[in-house]
Amino acid sequence: MTTTTLKGSCLCGAVTYTVTGEPKRFYHCHCMRCRKATGTGHASNIFLQPGTLTWLSGEEQIRAFKPPEAQRFTNCFCTTCGSRLPRQPKGGDAVIIPAGSLDEEPPIRPQARIFQSSRASWSCTEGDALPTFPESVPP
Repeated sequence: MTTTTLKGSCLCGAVTYTVTGEPKRFYHCHCMRCRKATGTGHASNIFLQPGTLTWLSGEEQIRAFKPPEAQRFTNCFCTTCGSRLPRQPKGGDAVIIPAGSLDEEPPIRPQARIFQSSRASWSCTEGDALPTFPESVPP
């Protein structure tokens, strides 16, 4: 992959951003936290690494929720419309982008379904040839 710059926004348009980096992974995550955060059967996240996140507008509209017991989960969202937004964990060089927040097609396609052991019985039972993993993708 090569370095790319992508633009995105929230549903109401108050928050806009660009991300620049190297797209490394694109997963559909079926863990309970992702299902609860999205209200759907899975979250679709793109990981850029190294990556840089730049807020173009609405940064004051962004809030984050991190369950106290979670090691790696944080839900960033617009306080006006509730749309999920990218995050860049402190001390890291990765950016995690909710794929649906992008305003353009990503340069990478989904590569796997992760935390399939937590999948809701009604969600994504058939239809694609993506590899599945009961938990995260092995290193």
